[in-house]
Amino acid sequence: MTSFFLFLSDAFKWSFGFFDVAGNVLNWVLFLVASALFTYWCYVLVSTLGGDKDKEYFSPTEGHHPYYDPKIHSKKTK
Repeated sequence: MTSFFLFLSDAFKWSFGFFDVAGNVLNWVLFLVASALFTYWCYVLVSTLGGDKDKEYFSPTEGHHPYYDPKIHSKKTK
């Protein structure tokens, strides 16, 4: 019976080591993805909007979705 518990202990120790390694790998993958997204975000900000190019930028949705729509928000009650 003791050998069974020793085997069970070894299995638990191996599984905790496996999850530790898998967690570290997942952590590095997520870190690299987040770093790539951040680098791309910085590139877009600098290349497309840097150097006063933001003044020439045309937003296709500007004015179509206003924060305050007078047709919807009015103080008049019916």
